[in-house]
Amino acid sequence: MEQEKKLSKFTRGYTFKIIFLAVMLLLLLIPLSMIRGLVNERNRTADTAEADIMEAWGSELVAAGPFLIIPGNRSEETRRSTQNGDVIDIVKKPFSLIIAPEKLAIEADFKTEVRRRGIFSVPLFFGDLSLSGSFNPAKAASSLAANEEIYWDQAEIVLVLSSQKGIRKIDRALWNGHSLFFQPGNRELNIVRRIDKIRVIDDFSTGGIFAVLPGAANTESVFDISIAMQGGRMVRLLPTGQDTRVTVSTDWASPSFQGSFLPGKSTITDSGFSAEWDISYLSRDIPLFWKHERGEGNRRDYSASLFGWNFFRSINTYSLNIRAVKYAILFLIVPFLTLFLLEIFTKKNIHPVPYLLSGIANIIFYLLLLSLSEQMIFHLAYLISALAVIILLTLYSRSLLPSWNKSWYMGIVVTISYILLYAVLNAESYALLIGSIGAFTVVALVMYLTRKLNWYKTDE
Repeated sequence: MEQEKKLSKFTRGYTFKIIFLAVMLLLLLIPLSMIRGLVNERNRTADTAEADIMEAWGSELVAAGPFLIIPGNRSEETRRSTQNGDVIDIVKKPFSLIIAPEKLAIEADFKTEVRRRGIFSVPLFFGDLSLSGSFNPAKAASSLAANEEIYWDQAEIVLVLSSQKGIRKIDRALWNGHSLFFQPGNRELNIVRRIDKIRVIDDFSTGGIFAVLPGAANTESVFDISIAMQGGRMVRLLPTGQDTRVTVSTDWASPSFQGSFLPGKSTITDSGFSAEWDISYLSRDIPLFWKHERGEGNRRDYSASLFGWNFFRSINTYSLNIRAVKYAILFLIVPFLTLFLLEIFTKKNIHPVPYLLSGIANIIFYLLLLSLSEQMIFHLAYLISALAVIILLTLYSRSLLPSWNKSWYMGIVVTISYILLYAVLNAESYALLIGSIGAFTVVALVMYLTRKLNWYKTDE
């Protein structure tokens, strides 16, 4: 009987409550991890839906070129022994001389729209991609060895693309004023295989278009190409010219400039953005010309020099949800501490079950936030979810405590914690700073409120 009284006194004491709360916080990490997994799963589902839309529309746009490709042969002597003595055979090995433009001007004029599949959406673009400039093959021709010859009358112009699906039509294609007829294929010019050093592209083995040039290409020539393109999410370009100038104009108001080169000039307004790049060949590692031979050992990859922009959505629902769940443990502690302090100062014992239910209510907040943010804008979803939990915890505290005078504290504290969480979500650069200051403030406040509390006497 005496042991039962001691056990009952211990379980009603604050020491037991602290141990219980610590254990309960650790256990609540399990449903939190499940919600984080659910957010990641929904994010992957959204990516799959976006990829399906993009696959039918034209995918991301990655463009490199145009390049001048001139086939040639290298004559090599091989000696073999016969009964009549040594015989010298002349073996011709094919190669291609690849020449980059001397001047390259790229202009992109795109309109955008958001396409949906169910609750998922992706920003798409359509418009004109214009490429103009000049080729001067003199330096490349002078690099040929005595045993090498090229066939100028078989020269082709090649534009490497991530996918031909994005081509609506070719509005204009001129070489020295003469029309070009383009065909699909990049003539095995696989020089871009990775975007942003993250996502591998399938070697661009067939991505691109080429045209046989009308007449010889052994003199300085000019080109002017305009293609009606469509795609989604992002654009990447390769600065292949000795001097490359890129200008872009779209009606998308939130670009994210990416890659090896940022624009020298940009203007971003609510009605769209425009940007300009001027890039010299000295600032990247792409040669002005090179000899290409068939075979895996001769493959080049200039993906590191890609640059461009993403059609960035300023509010990314799933990234905000993931960030919210990451900081969830900090905001689970606050209602627990509030309820614990109210128990101390009202001198009313609260059973461990209400603590557990309060923790579950805070867990459900993140589930509400995820489900609602898929159906409406994130800010409104956050407001509805936070108000629902704040009202629930405030009313529940009133049922546990003797009067409204103390119950309001729970509502105030939970409101402040959700305001702080909202600030963390919207200040990515300062999220850690805001979170650490908030955690320090909570600990300091608890220490101040309990500074005169006799913990040993309270447990007796």
